Amino acid sequence: MINAEVTTIASPDDLVNEYFESQRWRAFRFQRSCWRAYQQGQSGIVHSATGTGKTLAVWMGPLIKWMRENPDTVRWNPKRPPPVRVLWITPLRALAADTEASLRAPLDAFQLPWRLESRTGDSKPSMKARQLKRLPTALVTTPESLSLLLTHEQVLTQLAGLEAVIIDEWHELLGSKRGVQTELALARLRKLNPNLRSWALSATLGNMQQAADTLVGCTPNEAPRLIEGYRKKKLKFESIIPATIERFPWTGHIGTKMAPQVAQRLNEVDSALVFTNTRSQSEIWYQELLKLRPDWAGSIALHHGSLDAEVRSWAEEGLRNGELKAVVCTSSLDLGVDFTAVDFVVQVGSPKGSARLLQRAGRSGHQPDAVSRLAFVPTNAIELAELAAAQQAIKEQNLESYRLLDKPLDVLAQHAITIAIGGGFRPSELLDEVRSTSTYRTLNDTEWQWILAFVEHGGSSLKAYPDFQRVEVQDGRYKVTKKRVMTMHRMNIGTIVSDTAMVVKYMSGKRLGMVEESFLSKLKKDCVFVFAGKLVSLARVQDNVAYVRRAKGKPNAVPRWMGGRMPLSAELGDQLRRKFDEASRGQFAGKEMKAIRPLLEVQTRWSVIPRMDQLLIEQQKTRSGWQLFVYCFEGRLVHEGLAAVAAYRLAQAQKTTFSIACNDYGFVLQSTTQIDPSALLDGSVFSSDSLVEDIHKSMNATEMAKRQFRQIARVAGLVHQGLPTRRKSSKHLMASSNLFFDVFCNYDPENLLLQQAEQEVLDLQLDANRLQRAIRRIEDSEIILVSPEKMTPLAFPLLVDKLRERLSSESLAERVARMQKQLEAAAG
Repeated sequence: MINAEVTTIASPDDLVNEYFESQRWRAFRFQRSCWRAYQQGQSGIVHSATGTGKTLAVWMGPLIKWMRENPDTVRWNPKRPPPVRVLWITPLRALAADTEASLRAPLDAFQLPWRLESRTGDSKPSMKARQLKRLPTALVTTPESLSLLLTHEQVLTQLAGLEAVIIDEWHELLGSKRGVQTELALARLRKLNPNLRSWALSATLGNMQQAADTLVGCTPNEAPRLIEGYRKKKLKFESIIPATIERFPWTGHIGTKMAPQVAQRLNEVDSALVFTNTRSQSEIWYQELLKLRPDWAGSIALHHGSLDAEVRSWAEEGLRNGELKAVVCTSSLDLGVDFTAVDFVVQVGSPKGSARLLQRAGRSGHQPDAVSRLAFVPTNAIELAELAAAQQAIKEQNLESYRLLDKPLDVLAQHAITIAIGGGFRPSELLDEVRSTSTYRTLNDTEWQWILAFVEHGGSSLKAYPDFQRVEVQDGRYKVTKKRVMTMHRMNIGTIVSDTAMVVKYMSGKRLGMVEESFLSKLKKDCVFVFAGKLVSLARVQDNVAYVRRAKGKPNAVPRWMGGRMPLSAELGDQLRRKFDEASRGQFAGKEMKAIRPLLEVQTRWSVIPRMDQLLIEQQKTRSGWQLFVYCFEGRLVHEGLAAVAAYRLAQAQKTTFSIACNDYGFVLQSTTQIDPSALLDGSVFSSDSLVEDIHKSMNATEMAKRQFRQIARVAGLVHQGLPTRRKSSKHLMASSNLFFDVFCNYDPENLLLQQAEQEVLDLQLDANRLQRAIRRIEDSEIILVSPEKMTPLAFPLLVDKLRERLSSESLAERVARMQKQLEAAAG
C-alpha cells in the first residue's frame, strides 16, 4: 500500500483509511474512538459483537502510533525490527496461529518492519530460545507462556519497553484462576513500565465496568475507557425439531438421533461449525456424520483441545480456505477465530448460557454486515425451552456476569516463585504490586507473611524437608538459585488442572493428541476406541505414551475428559422460569415453546407448571419408595447444595435417610418413609437461616475439601506432574496431595491452603453465593405441594438420573423405554 517513491508518511490515519477501503470495509465510530484513546495513552475495554472489527479496533492503535513516531520509511529496515511493543494474550493456544494471521495482514499492507510471532505450548523450542534473546515487536501468547517469560531475568529488561498488553476474549479469563494469573502478570508488567496501556476485547460481557476495573488494577493512571461497539448484529436462530416430541424426555443423550436432519441441513450450506459441549461428544458426532455421509471423508474435520497441533491446524486451514464442508468442534473454536467462509453454525445440546450461545452464533457471518446463523439441536425436549430462554436473554442483552475470585493463595504462591526465579523480589515491593490487582486488593499482612514462609520453606509443617526450601533470602531479596527448583516450576507453571494426560501415537510415531490417563488405564490391550476422528486399538503403553494401531469394527469406548458438564447459568435459569411462567398462563410464544406444548400440557393436567413466584414440589410413591421432586431451575451445582440441605433439615424433624439426584431443573429426594407435608410448607426447609452451617453438616465437607485441595496443591507447587519424559501418574499425584491434606489437618490446621480448599468448595463446587440468592428467592415464593398419580414430564428426567446410579447403560435404556411407553399411553 505504501508507494515505493514515498519516503515520508504524512498521515497514518489516511493510510489506515486506504487499507480499509482496499478491503471494502468502513471504519466504525467505536474503532476510531479506540484509536484516539490509544494515542492519548489510555487503557480500556472494547465490547462489540463477534465479527464486527474488535481486533482492528485495538490493533490499529499501536500501528498508528508507531508510524507517527517513525514517519521516515527509508529508515524502516525489516532486518532490524523494533523491540517488543505489544503483547497480545489469547486464552487458547489453538487461537494463536489464526490471531497471528489476522494481525499480520495490516503489517504487510503497511510494509511495517515489525516482527510478529507466537509463543505458546505449540511453539518450537528453537523459536522460544531465540525469543528469550530478543523478543519480537509483537508477541501473541497465553497467560501460561507469559508467566514463563517472567521467570527469565534477561527478558525483563526488554519488557520494560513494552507499550501495550491486549487481552483477547477477556470474559473467558475473568472469574478463573487463569484470569488471576493474568492479573498478576499485568501487575508485574506495570511495575516494569508504569505507563503501560492495557486493552481487552469481548463480545459477551455482562459486567463491563467490573471487567475494565479488573483489567487496569486498583491504581490506574486514569479510569479505563469503556468503548461500546457494534452490538446489534443480525442473528438468525432456528431449531431442528424432531418429528416426534417426547412428552417424557430424559437427559444423558448426545443427540445423535438428530444426525440425519443435521446432515441434511449441512448439505444446504457451504461451510459450517458443529459445536458440541464436550470433547467426547464431538468425537461421536464426527463418526456419526461420516457414517451417514461417507462421501464427506476429507471434507469434514474434527477439532478439540486434546488433538495434536498439526491436526488442529489442518482443520483451521481448511476452514480458512473454505475447503471444508464442516468441522465438528468444542469450545476450542468458539473464541476469537475469524473464518469468513463459515456461513452456518450448529449447536448440539443446550449451551447452558446465553453468552456462550451468542459467542458461537457469531462464528458464522464473521463480518459486520453479515448475518450470523445458528441451528440448535436439542438432545432432549426440555432443551427447546432453554433455547427460547437464551434467545430472550440475548434480545434483552441479559448476558452472564463473571464473579471474581477472592485472593486464591495457591496462585499467589506460584506467582511469587515465578518472580523469585525471574530476578527475585523484595517483600514490601511485591506486596504493593500484588495489592494493586483487584483480586488481591484486600490481602492482609498476615496472609502475605504466610505466603513468604510457604515459598521459602513450605511453612511451619514442612520447613524440615529440603524439597520445600525453594526460595532463599539474600540481603532481604527473595530468590531461587537451585536449578532443579527452576526446572520443576517452569515445567508445571499454570493453573489448568486436569487428569494426567498421555500422548497417543501410531506405532509409526505419528502423534494424534492427548488422552487422560484415567481413561486409558481402564482399557485392555487391543481395545478399540475412537480418538481424533479415527478408530484405533490400543497396542501398548510405554513411557507415558499410548501406542495405537488403525482398527475396524465397532468401538468399545470413547475418551472422556474432566470438566464435561456445565451447569445452567443464573441468568438463563431466570429466563427459563419466565418461559415456564408464560406457559402456565397458556402462552407459548415461539417455535420452540409451541413444539413442547404437548409436554407442558401433560404437566398441567397431572400437576402444575410453576410460575415465577412459586416453588413446585411433587410428592409421589413409587416401587423404590417416596419421592420428593423439587423444581427450582437454578442449575445443577445449586441444586446439589439445596438437596443436601433440604435432606438434612427434613431428617432433623423426621428421622429418615435420603438418596439424592439433581439436574439443571431441580432435584429429587428419595426415602423409605413419607415426609410430613407440614415440614415442607412451613418454610423451615428452605430457610436462609444457618445456611452455610447446614451445608457443612449435610455434606461430607472434609472429603469435598480434600478433592478440591488436590487442585490447590498442584497450583501451589506442593505436588508436581514431573518432567515431560517422566510424568507422574494420577494415582501418585492424588496420593501425594491427600497426604499433604492429612498432614496439614493434623499438624497445621490453620494452614491457609486448607481454608482456601474449604472456601472453594462453597464458591466453586456448590456456588454458595448463588445458592443463597436462590434460597432467598424461594423464601419469598409460594410453595405448591402436589401429589400426582403419575410421573410428570418434569419429574421423569430426575427419576432417570436416579436409576442411572444403579443400572448399566443398556439396562437403563430398556427400562426408560418401557416407562416412557407406559406414561405415553396414560397421557393419551
